[in-house]
Amino acid sequence: MRTTLLLAAAAAAFAGAAQAQETALRVVSAFSENTQYVMNLEGFIGKVNAGGKGVVQLNFIGGPKAMPPFEVGNALRTGVVDMALTTGAFYTNIMPEADALKLTQVAATELRKNGGHELINKIWNEKANMVYLARIVDYSPFHLYLTKKIDKPDLSGLKIRITPVYRDFFQALGATVMQTPPGEVYTALERGVVDGYGWPIHGIFDLNWQEKTKYRVDPGFYNAEVSIVVNLDKWKGLTAQQRDLLNREAMALEAHNDFWKKYNEDEVRRQKEAGIQVITFDAAAAKQYYDKAYEVGWASIIKASPQYGPQMRKLFSR
Repeated sequence: MRTTLLLAAAAAAFAGAAQAQETALRVVSAFSENTQYVMNLEGFIGKVNAGGKGVVQLNFIGGPKAMPPFEVGNALRTGVVDMALTTGAFYTNIMPEADALKLTQVAATELRKNGGHELINKIWNEKANMVYLARIVDYSPFHLYLTKKIDKPDLSGLKIRITPVYRDFFQALGATVMQTPPGEVYTALERGVVDGYGWPIHGIFDLNWQEKTKYRVDPGFYNAEVSIVVNLDKWKGLTAQQRDLLNREAMALEAHNDFWKKYNEDEVRRQKEAGIQVITFDAAAAKQYYDKAYEVGWASIIKASPQYGPQMRKLFSR
């Protein structure tokens, strides 16, 4: 009887210790819950939580209603939250190098092989107290969307809503730019406060912007980046088992980024059906437009980060 009680007590103590080792991470998104980005995040959270019972659990706090998008980066840096779904464009105030992620011309899986992912983490650790866990959006060009028609790559006289992603590029084309959170763009279009905006090929239906959009300019440029990042201090406090689980699911998520190719094809069709017309330039002007985007983008990054900019360009470019 005494042996049985001792075994039961030991089992209870073991179970309690195992439970005590489980870590819960607070997760926030810079994007609204109804977007495909967050749907993919929720899939990641579900897989981590299913495989991490007793080890690690992810608690999703919410999107912009819980925290303004441009505050997410600093909240993660300082440990107010432990993990975030965001884009480098939303935390360039912390580190200018974050803006270079839009310039990647190789896939996230390739960056893990050529040293690009390792370099990103070196910089993110050093500059932002972050771990760059996984890129969950890839193969997705940005486009300029307009309410007014243009016939050449000249935005003089137009007011364009921007994030840091395309600020320098649109300014180089003569635009007057203004930065707003995504949640304010619909009203700005409706009231004529802006004549257009930059956004990836996908996602405008999530925000109902197709209702106020008349034109999309082709070709696209850059590569949309949305990623999962983790507070470095919290990451260091995790066990090897916990980090391995998160890394495993992160890599599995990146391996399925081909999803965006088909998704983007469907979005192009939806835009056409919604009446959004495509503006195209002649071959020479189109090449000039596309090349200008990268010329301006890399010049800005290297000026802001002479130490890391050239290294990133070498690994990010084809």
